Amino acid sequence: MIDRKIDLSAEITLITSFQDADPMGVIYHGNYFRYFEEVRRILMQKIDYNYRDMHASGYSWPVIDSYVKYVKAVPFNHQIRVTATLSEWENYLRVDYVIYDAQTGQRMTKGYTRQVAVDLANQEMCFASPKVFTDKLEPYFVD
Repeated sequence: MIDRKIDLSAEITLITSFQDADPMGVIYHGNYFRYFEEVRRILMQKIDYNYRDMHASGYSWPVIDSYVKYVKAVPFNHQIRVTATLSEWENYLRVDYVIYDAQTGQRMTKGYTRQVAVDLANQEMCFASPKVFTDKLEPYFVD
């Protein structure tokens, strides 16, 4: 593909739960990935390619790499806004995330995940994203 840009993002707002916090009253580090997953689910719904659609199209998309940078602790009972932006799609699916304080807009956390298509028929990793996925992105390309 020629260096094409895409405009595809999603966001959610939620109030953090007590059960997500550690004994210090801040969100346990592993729970950030739950927030990432929820906004990624919304992102994939936006293009009509949720996990059931992926499976029905003959592919699974396991996470192969993830990263998170904890900029500021998120306390429980705190309203946050979580954004997801598709940043790479040709060879794998990379989604970038930012968690903001919903009231002040201050960035609290950032991260990304990378997923790769695996052909369900032969369990082989694909070295390019399948056409069934890239076709879903067509409406989101910008000039």
